[in-house]
Amino acid sequence: MKGTLYSLEGKVVKEIDLPNFFEESLRPDIIKRAVLSEESKTYQPKGNYRFAGLETSARYRGREGDYGSISNRGISRRAREVLPKGRFGKVKRIPGSVKGRRAHPPKPEKKIAEEINKKEYKKALKSALAFTADRKTVCRRMHVDIEMPLPIVIENSLEKITKTKDVVNVLKALNMGPLLEKAKKNGSKGPLIIVSGEEGKPKAALNIPGVDVVSAKSLMVRHLAPGASPGRIAIFTEKALEVLNERFAKVEVK
Repeated sequence: MKGTLYSLEGKVVKEIDLPNFFEESLRPDIIKRAVLSEESKTYQPKGNYRFAGLETSARYRGREGDYGSISNRGISRRAREVLPKGRFGKVKRIPGSVKGRRAHPPKPEKKIAEEINKKEYKKALKSALAFTADRKTVCRRMHVDIEMPLPIVIENSLEKITKTKDVVNVLKALNMGPLLEKAKKNGSKGPLIIVSGEEGKPKAALNIPGVDVVSAKSLMVRHLAPGASPGRIAIFTEKALEVLNERFAKVEVK
């Protein structure tokens, strides 16, 4: 599969060979599973307070024949507060009482992370990358008409930019102006910039609304398909494609 390499000015530099993962089959169903799995691992486990509803003097005194029993008093036999002079207070402890325990509270030991098979996740990531090269899906997902060939690959010098205005100029040169305006106006997702490594991240791009920057090693399915909806427009540096190719090759060796 052939692709086009662009300069920072948006001009065609040369034709390049694209990695095979851009030819992966389009599987939105597997992508959705992968995104849900990724997001479930970010959830905070939660549970109720261990002694919720138990910090009270209430105790059960309903057994017939016991000293101070509540039986034959015309009131329900429930755990009640202990009051002076043998009086019975309000019902406590049970779920049906005021400030009582919850019947089935959330438990912190519950497994909330949704696991996914490694090979299935690898296929989902490849499929999400392939969606970035599918013009019809990208245009529908981003609500714009993309005229330039997809995927968008740019020179490695993008990773050395240190000023926000310079990154904005590069994006505008790639006809991303409407997407930037839209993201600034309504907070929608804009272009995703994929670089070779953490040290190559143009931090200046992080100040642009809607624009995300991620290294090829840290790339996840949810970056390419926010909300499990594939087709986000992505900008790859030439070196980032090499790192992604190596990443998949290592997975295959394992």
